[in-house]
Amino acid sequence: MRWFFVFLLVAAFNLSAQNTSPVDEKDMAAYLMVFHSDKTHSLHMALSYDGYTFTALNNAKPVISGDTIALQKGIRDPHIFRGPDGAFYLAMTDLHIYAKDKGYRLTEWERDGEKYGWGNNKALVLMKSVDLINWSRANIRFDLLSDRLSDIGCVWAPEVTYDNEKGKLMVYFTMRHGNGQNKLYYVYVNNDFNKVESLPEVLFEYPQNSISAIDGDITFWGGKYHLFYVAHDGIAGIKHAISEHANKGYEYLPEWCDYEDGACEAPNVWKRIGEDKWVLMYDIYSINPHNFGFAETSDFISFKNLGHFNEGVMKTTNFSSPKHGAVIHITLDEAKRLEEFWNR
Repeated sequence: MRWFFVFLLVAAFNLSAQNTSPVDEKDMAAYLMVFHSDKTHSLHMALSYDGYTFTALNNAKPVISGDTIALQKGIRDPHIFRGPDGAFYLAMTDLHIYAKDKGYRLTEWERDGEKYGWGNNKALVLMKSVDLINWSRANIRFDLLSDRLSDIGCVWAPEVTYDNEKGKLMVYFTMRHGNGQNKLYYVYVNNDFNKVESLPEVLFEYPQNSISAIDGDITFWGGKYHLFYVAHDGIAGIKHAISEHANKGYEYLPEWCDYEDGACEAPNVWKRIGEDKWVLMYDIYSINPHNFGFAETSDFISFKNLGHFNEGVMKTTNFSSPKHGAVIHITLDEAKRLEEFWNR
């Protein structure tokens, strides 16, 4: 039950009083993956020291339970980002797709499914930490930000980046009005990560307006921002767009980046420490049991297929069927601290 203890610590832990500082890649020694499980609708974490084999913390049980932090009593689509200040920023979808079965509500969805669509929700969960153990939290209701947002059908799959031109943290996500087309939007947030400071603006939409673009993931490389996303253009899969700006001007590229025969989602790109190689990781929800797929690139043009977890070079040791993951670099001290806390 240590995950619940950690959450209770937030009230007594003054995160803003802690010292943080930027950390260079040369200081990095491990990889931290966050993901959720359909079974738990909670936050899970896994560590790797080589970028190939990942071991889940807390014996593969949740590190933070969704029913303690989310309005719908469950979270999905976690994303973690290390800011230029050295702090960690965690964003998650506030959504439980099995809430009726769990007794959290009387209806399948929070609102009418015909009017608002599958998995409709209204909120995101934002959390900040300086040590990856103690977290502050904010539940952001997007339908309350403005009258023109009162009809939103969903706000999903949030991710965080830093807009160098604006000098601000930027949260971007999938959103739709009613049961309309899904598009990628963005907002700016304050440094405490508990308040939205702008209204949602379109980040990217598919050239054919009848096709949804969801699950954006931004990586800055080669002086440009590279946006990987899911295109629901036939079989859902991963595509790529490029811009000189974090928040606009993404140029559509028609090529597919994944290697799957069936549908996949949730792209996340992370760098191998000390190498000019980047890994594109994605969630293959069309196979049973579902799994993660991987591809590797050095130029963001050509990608080498690395296969799936436990079917190639990428391995898990104590967990299976992760959902919608994200990976960051951490230091040796940070990795050891997590292991000592969760595995004792």
